[in-house]
Amino acid sequence: MRTAIFPARYKSLDDMRQFAAQAAKDAGMDDIEVYAVELAVDEACTNIIEHAYGLDKGGEIECTCTAANDCLTVILRDHGKPFNLSSVMEPDLSSGLEKRPLGGLGVYLMRQLMDEVRFETLGEAGNLLTMVKHKGRK
Repeated sequence: MRTAIFPARYKSLDDMRQFAAQAAKDAGMDDIEVYAVELAVDEACTNIIEHAYGLDKGGEIECTCTAANDCLTVILRDHGKPFNLSSVMEPDLSSGLEKRPLGGLGVYLMRQLMDEVRFETLGEAGNLLTMVKHKGRK
């Protein structure tokens, strides 16, 4: 298990991606799985920065990566505004790019890239986003 705390700022995204990617590599994941973890963490942290904290205004994101039983679990904790993951609608991917609203694909991508995605609001203890990637599943 490894944990790091990052400022909830866009300039920290590269460090957060690298932290999660190294955990995926250490868990024995291949390049495609490592990239999936990186991209899911990037999307999740971007959403936390934008929606939980209100853009580059402050706060922290704690990232814990645990490898066990041929999978990697990434837990992101923040103390921003709570979020209801189940309220996110599936995006309309059938319309052309010019007709789609900007954004709105982050949760969809996380769900496509990872095998499990769960969100919990814990009151004073913050918000937890748990994402699991199983080794060998594409």
